Amino acid sequence: METINEYSSLIWELTISYLPKLALALVTLIIGMIVIGSSVKMLRKQLSKRASDVSLVTFLCSLLSVVLKALLLISVASMVGIETTSFIAVLGAAGLAVGLALQGSLANFAGGVLILLFKPYKVGDFIDAQSHTGTVSEIQIFNTVLKTPDNKTIIIPNGSLSNGSVTNFTTEPNRRVDMTFGISYGDDIDKAKNTVMELAKADNRIFADPEPFLAVSELADSSVNLVLRVWCESGNYWPIFFDMQENVKKTFDKKGISIPFPQRDVHMYNNK
Repeated sequence: METINEYSSLIWELTISYLPKLALALVTLIIGMIVIGSSVKMLRKQLSKRASDVSLVTFLCSLLSVVLKALLLISVASMVGIETTSFIAVLGAAGLAVGLALQGSLANFAGGVLILLFKPYKVGDFIDAQSHTGTVSEIQIFNTVLKTPDNKTIIIPNGSLSNGSVTNFTTEPNRRVDMTFGISYGDDIDKAKNTVMELAKADNRIFADPEPFLAVSELADSSVNLVLRVWCESGNYWPIFFDMQENVKKTFDKKGISIPFPQRDVHMYNNK
C-alpha cells in the first residue's frame, strides 16, 4: 500500500512539474507551425513573381520548411527538458560530412539561388556562356538547360554560370548589326558605298535613327573592306545580316562591282 502511495505521489509531482512545460511546448509547437506555414507561403508568392522555373521555387520552399521545422522541434524538446546538445552535435557532424561530400552540388545549388535572385538571364533569353550559345529553356535546381539554334540540348552547372561571364543577347530590345563587304582595288569606292547604303535604307527593318554607318574599314591584302553598322530590333538581327549578304552580292554583280577572293600566281621555271 505504501508503495502504491509513493508511486502516486511521484506521478503527481512529475505531473505538476512537467505539465506546464508540456503545455507551453505544445502551444509553442502549434504557433511555430502556423508561423512557418505562413512564412513559406509568403516566400513562395514572392519567388513565383521572380522565378522562371517552378521546380526551383518548390525546392527552395521545401528546404526552408524542413529547416525551420527541425529548429522548432529542437526548441520544443529543449523546453520540455530533453538534452539537445548531443543531438545538435550529431546533426552538425552529419551536415558537415554531407556538405563535404556534396560540395560541388551545393555550389551549383547556391549558384541557382543567385541566378534566381539577381536574374542575369531568364527562360527564353538567348545567352552565350561557358563557350556555349543557346536559348535558356529551363533553370533547374543545379543546372541551366540551353537549346542551341540547331536544337541541341546543353546542360551547364549553375555554379560556373554564377561565377563566370554571361552574355545575354535578349536583355536589350535593340542591337547593332556589323557587316563587312570587300571590293577590289580597281572598283569605285563611292559607287560601292552608295550601293550598300541604298540597300540599307531600303530595308524597313533597319532603323533610320541611329542612321546607318558606312565607311572604309581596312585596306586588306586583296580587297578594300567596307564596314556597315545598322541598328534594328534584336529579333531581326540574323534576318537582316543574311539578307544583306545576299542583296549586296546580287547588286554588286548587276553594277559590275567585284568582290575579290584570295588568288595566288604560280610561276614555273624549266631548268635544263
